[in-house]
Parts: sequence; structure tokens; C-alpha cells
Amino acid sequence: MSHVRIFDTTLRDGEQSPGFSMNTSEKIRMAKQLAELGVDIIEAGFPIASRGDLEAVMAVAKEVRNVPIAALARARRDDILAAAEALKSAKEPRMHVFLATSDLHLQVKLHMTREQALEAISNSIKLARNYVGEVEFSAEDAGRTDIEFLCKVCQVAVDAGADVLNLPDTVGYAVPEEYGQMFLKVREHIGDPEHITLSAHCHDDLGLAVANSLAAVRAGVRQIECTVNGIGERAGNAALEEVAVALAVRKESFGVATKLKLDELYKSSRLLTEITGAQVAPNKAVVGANAFAHEAGIHQDGIIKNPLTYEIISPEAVGVPSRSLVLGKHSGRHALRESLKELGYEPSDSELAECYRRVTAFADSAKQVKARDLMTIAHEVIRRKVVASAPTVA
Repeated sequence: MSHVRIFDTTLRDGEQSPGFSMNTSEKIRMAKQLAELGVDIIEAGFPIASRGDLEAVMAVAKEVRNVPIAALARARRDDILAAAEALKSAKEPRMHVFLATSDLHLQVKLHMTREQALEAISNSIKLARNYVGEVEFSAEDAGRTDIEFLCKVCQVAVDAGADVLNLPDTVGYAVPEEYGQMFLKVREHIGDPEHITLSAHCHDDLGLAVANSLAAVRAGVRQIECTVNGIGERAGNAALEEVAVALAVRKESFGVATKLKLDELYKSSRLLTEITGAQVAPNKAVVGANAFAHEAGIHQDGIIKNPLTYEIISPEAVGVPSRSLVLGKHSGRHALRESLKELGYEPSDSELAECYRRVTAFADSAKQVKARDLMTIAHEVIRRKVVASAPTVA
């Protein structure tokens, strides 16, 4: 089965998101966990951004020896030299050079012609090759770049010595069909050389980052750039945990595999949350608090009989300790009986019926019944029964 590399940019693109900044020790902690998770490449930062970021990349490169470390650089000499300095101690360094290629970015942001862009791309890649064994080139805003020019950009990058071509949907504008088609056209143009890996880097402005990444895989892409919890600029990047589980659950459909240890996903998510202080949404796929929680009675009944009825992957498979049957106004008697058993109660049918009546009434106002609330209800029902049946003392 074909291997898809997971290029993790939590420490670079993820950190650029407001409120997600990390210091050097935090980056090292997160990088070590990413290595444990089994990612193929860790992008540790953008060295030219600040001396602190340069030193953080350098520290990660020294501490994490079993995963290639990448550093970002614009297609500028100073950026490349800064990245080279940061990567000096890396066992397997990768330089990630980028330049915007859409006419909008070239004209408004860079004030460059297409010809100047091609020259800068070629010169920068050749310079980067003097310092590292692997060079990745990213055509920023590829999704809005004229396709004929994008093909020319990719050919120039390959001729200059790039090993990886990344065609990012920088602003989250693409939809899956057109994003996949872009890669197919580039492959057709450059001739699919064996030593070149195509890479996808998607943002979630339209909520399509994961879908676009998967469409790219179908189009022959063998590297996906993503972040833990989907953090990143604006609405974020493709969420690593969602990409990983989608490829695992639907492996027969995609025909590819990653090297990730899925049971480290939840731990990775929780560590990032601890470092940044930013909680994931309860309904977040795979790692959200509700990802393996069930409240509806029909669902709970199915889960009790066979978890496959409403779970396409077990919580344990992704490192979540266990599923939960949440008691609320939609819950059923089967889940209530199971919850009571967990608290040490063995209710009769009549006791269960009374507990159920009280639980649903409570849930109408409280929204959710917690363990202590259920214990109170159960104790009152059982105690009331005991008192009613106790012999009368003369």
C-alpha cells in the first residue's frame, strides 16, 4: 500500500495563529510527542521571523533526532541563510522555500513579474541545496494561480533541484474537485518524475481543508501538511487527526497508509491544548469531548449492543480512554440501567422506571445529568422504597 507522508506544521503554521505562540521548551515538548505519534516531517518554525524562532528551531533539531526537521524560508537569500543556521544540527534537515505565484499576490504583495518570480524560485532552490539534503518548494496561493503558469513554476522548481512540490490552498478557496484536478494537470506537465513528491497544504476557511487534502491524495499527492487540532492561520489548517483517521477508516477507498500511531492522537491533542490553553470544540472530530459521547436513546441502545452501530472507529484506537453514555432528556432506559450499574445499583424494573421519570424531568431543566445527580435520584428512589416496605413500629 502506498505511503503518504504526514508533514506536521503545528509548530510553524499552527503557531502563527493568534494565541497559539509557543516558547522553546514548549516546542520541544510538542515536537517529541509528534515524533512519538509517528509524523514523517516536523516543520519547527520560521527562523527569519525572530532570533527566538531561530533558536527554537535549532533546539528542536538538536533534541529530536529520529524525524526530519524542516524550517520555512521565503525565496530570499537572508531567509535561506537563517534557516540553514537553524538547521545546522539537524540529523535530516529540510529547507521549505516558498514564493507566492498567483497574479494577485505577485502584483499586490510582491510587486514582481512572473519572470522575476521564476528567477527567484530557481535561484533560491539552488542556494538552499547547498545547505540541506532535501528542499521543498511551495507555490503560495497555488489554488488561485493560473494553471499554465503554475505548471511552469513547478518545472522550474524541479529543474532547480526541488525534491517536494507543495501546492497550497493558502486561503481555503478551493473545492475538492478543482484542487485534485490542479495536481493532475501539474503531474501531466512535469511527467511524474519518481524523485518528486507532491504535497498538499490546505486551509479551512470554507471548512474544506480535510476534504481538499483527501482529494489531493486521490490525485496522486503523497504528502499532506497538517496540524494537530487543525490550528493555524485564520480558520486553521487540515486537522492531522481527521486526515489520519479518514485514511485509516477508508483505507480500501484511498489505497494509502500513514505511519502514524493512531492511539497517540488524543494524547497529542491534549498536550497541545495544555501548552496553548485553547480547548477544542466539543463536537470536534476524533478528539472533541463529544466525539465518542452518546446521548440519544436509540444510539445508546445500539452502542450497548454493538459499538459498530454508531462508531466507525473505537475510542481506544485513537487514544481516548473510553466512550461515554451521556444522560439527558434524549437518553433511553438501557443507558440509564448501565449508568446505574456503574454506580453500584441494580435497579428493578419499577425502580428503573421511576429513576427514568426523574432523570428526564431533571434533564429538561439541567440539560445534562451528571453522576452525582444520578446518585441522588437513585438513592432517593431506593430509600423511598425501603422506607415504604419497612415494618411499622408500635
